[in-house]
Amino acid sequence: MDRSNEGAIDRSKAPGADFLQLDLGDAPPGGLADWLARRLRRAIADGRLPVGSRLPATRVLAAELHVSRGVVTEAYRRLTEDGHVAGRGRGGTVVVAAPVTARATAVRKSAPATAPGGLFATEPGADVFDVLRAAPARIDLSPGVPDLTAFPRAAWLRAERTVLAALTASDFGYGDPRGTPALRLAIAHWLARNRGIRAEPDEIVVVAGTTQALALLGRVLGDDGIREIAVEDPGSLGVRQHLRHARLDTPPVPVDADGIRVDVLRAQGAPAVLVTPAHQFPTGVVLGGHRRRELTRWADAGGLIVEDDYDAEHRYDRPPVPALRSMLPERVAYVGSVSKLLAPALRIGWMIPPPPYRDAIVEAKRYADLGNAALPQLVLAHLMESGAMERQLRLLRTRHRRRRDAMIDAIGARLPGAVVHGAAAGLHLMVTFDAGFADTDLAAAALARGVKTQPLSWHSRARPQRPGLVLGYAARTATEIAEGVALLGDALRTVR
Repeated sequence: MDRSNEGAIDRSKAPGADFLQLDLGDAPPGGLADWLARRLRRAIADGRLPVGSRLPATRVLAAELHVSRGVVTEAYRRLTEDGHVAGRGRGGTVVVAAPVTARATAVRKSAPATAPGGLFATEPGADVFDVLRAAPARIDLSPGVPDLTAFPRAAWLRAERTVLAALTASDFGYGDPRGTPALRLAIAHWLARNRGIRAEPDEIVVVAGTTQALALLGRVLGDDGIREIAVEDPGSLGVRQHLRHARLDTPPVPVDADGIRVDVLRAQGAPAVLVTPAHQFPTGVVLGGHRRRELTRWADAGGLIVEDDYDAEHRYDRPPVPALRSMLPERVAYVGSVSKLLAPALRIGWMIPPPPYRDAIVEAKRYADLGNAALPQLVLAHLMESGAMERQLRLLRTRHRRRRDAMIDAIGARLPGAVVHGAAAGLHLMVTFDAGFADTDLAAAALARGVKTQPLSWHSRARPQRPGLVLGYAARTATEIAEGVALLGDALRTVR
């Protein structure tokens, strides 16, 4: 028997709720609780109410539907008896279970286009990193991620409270597409202190990470008639993908122990080049002094340099190297971010375009999104100006160095014949092996054992002479690193 009071419903008001677009006009004249319970069950089954979702308070939903509170209470009671929801006191009523078939359907709908099983069997597609991130594994040794457990939550919360207390109502409106003045000033100070770059705040554009900087730059260069930008080889597959998405060709230029081969770049004839001079990805080499001078002369002759200051702050066994932007401001588009200092999820980076492209970059940013969200910018500015970012960097360097050492020790013990590259800085190591097998086979065998890696061949246009892996260590504990490398050793024995 329906114990709810279903009378006194004024249908002339066409009651309805934004929640699940519930419309009481769809309900039968009797059995309102039954109707509501069915609608809720259907939403749980088809994934609109996933596990963990909180249902509206009974009095709130009853008021929106213009029904007695007893109708909603009865519907929730039925779902509780079914095991679909549970009361959590002040936490409200929460979805705790869904039909198994519904969960399987939801997984199939959200699965990337490429299945993890075939991840390494074909040429990497546009969704390759999405698929790799989604692939189940016990130990993730993918490169490019800092220790996310070290995110300064307490410092961020303190800075957020300080910022919010000082904001006026007008500060919550639309702002400058270049970014908030406070963050641009803080970035200018940060770069002067840590990278030797002198830039005025008006020269800086805040962007949603390095990837947006490349997208904006690609659009502006295309409008200027530039159709190709040379890239390092080996070099980041992700960077190549973003540049190609911006309709730019990416001719490869080889990298050796001193960095990019400027003689090949000059002969190749591309009008622009993207380099990672402070810590080349994935080899880890630093652009040597002689090559820097060569590259500067190439730019003075009309070339454009895009400097991705990748991993510049994360160094352990070598002195800092100056940014190219500090030496040649007129011909360098400088790009940086906090993805490796704090977290990729913040999506905050910066770009210093060369003067001829500055206005066009600002215009492209304006039409892309009107500027980054202001509140995170202001919080980050506070952290940069207060010294909290330097403290965070010192913490990360100590922790990352220990993890790098743990990985080098594990490789020496478990991967006989492996050669380690780029250990002096960064968040990853490049490891190469004697020829005789495909590094994609090794990466696949590792994933089958629960370890994620990236094959070196993903990041090389020309097939590398030696198979290799790119292994991230910053986000894993020493114990996880040792176990992961041991499993890599097992995988290596099966493919050799």
